[in-house]
Amino acid sequence: MGGSVSCCISPGESPKIHRREVELEECPITTTEDVSEDTGTYLQHISDRELPDELAQEANPSDHPRASTLFLNKSQTDVREKRKSNYMNHMSPGLLTKKYSSCSTIFIDDSTVSQPNLKSTIKCVALAIYYHIKNRDSNRSLDIFDEKKHPLSREKVPDDYSVVDPEHKLIYRFIRTLFSSAQLTAECAIVTLVYLERLLTYAEMDICPSNWKRIVLGAILLASKVWDDQAVWNVDYCQILKDITVEDMNEMERHFLELLQFNINVPASVYAKYYFDLRSLADDNNLSFPLEPLSNKRAQKLEAISRLCEDKYKDLSKSAMRRSVSADNLVGIKNSQAVLS
Repeated sequence: MGGSVSCCISPGESPKIHRREVELEECPITTTEDVSEDTGTYLQHISDRELPDELAQEANPSDHPRASTLFLNKSQTDVREKRKSNYMNHMSPGLLTKKYSSCSTIFIDDSTVSQPNLKSTIKCVALAIYYHIKNRDSNRSLDIFDEKKHPLSREKVPDDYSVVDPEHKLIYRFIRTLFSSAQLTAECAIVTLVYLERLLTYAEMDICPSNWKRIVLGAILLASKVWDDQAVWNVDYCQILKDITVEDMNEMERHFLELLQFNINVPASVYAKYYFDLRSLADDNNLSFPLEPLSNKRAQKLEAISRLCEDKYKDLSKSAMRRSVSADNLVGIKNSQAVLS
């Protein structure tokens, strides 16, 4: 107990165990008894009581910018199989559909991390959800998201609704309908995917054929309220999905928030990670963002934006220097007053 280290060693102990015992004796363990009275009662720092950063990142990719996104990991299996199949069958990629820049022409797309292309972003988010469903580990779910127990329409739910995986086009049409009717932005689509993966991680559940529509709807509902300045009310979604009730929407939103542990914060670094991982997903699946030649007008616009950002950072650095100089002057005045007194 305390600072002593004890272990059971058999008679035929190995030299490795003996060396380990010597190393432990040379490095004594500090306990509460070793703390002097001047330092007071020993209190463990909060960072020592939390999980290691690596484990936290692996468990919550929607919270940490350095953790790999779930959808990109799930898509890699299919991507590797496609590449292997093309290599084994000696299949050529065919005509080059992707445009490449040359000395005379520069091709760029109109999608940026601050202003993503809406149509392309929705396609990528739908593809990410498709891979989540296709390569799911199991069928863990909750009743609140079960489409048969809480149907979104009066049409009869097929008997095989929990077995047949939805196609990418079906997921895309469902999301596009909601975004078009509610006039949501592309940034909201990225935040929707962040909330969806956070739900799967926190609640330890899977998105599968029986629950994907209600999970996606709950994520869109929450993302539109958090991200957009003019949020869409729950009753507005009831006008888009004619047969769903406001009470059902409220109940699903409440469960969604509770399962997220009311963590609706999306750091800028996490948002940027999801944006670039969606672009990587698009490249792996030949869903390239629309490219256009760089015209003179657009080049001037980009240059103007660059100058604006550069001037903004210069002003920020100047104000920071002024604050630093003011603080130094204040310290100097206080020192002078102390000497005079």
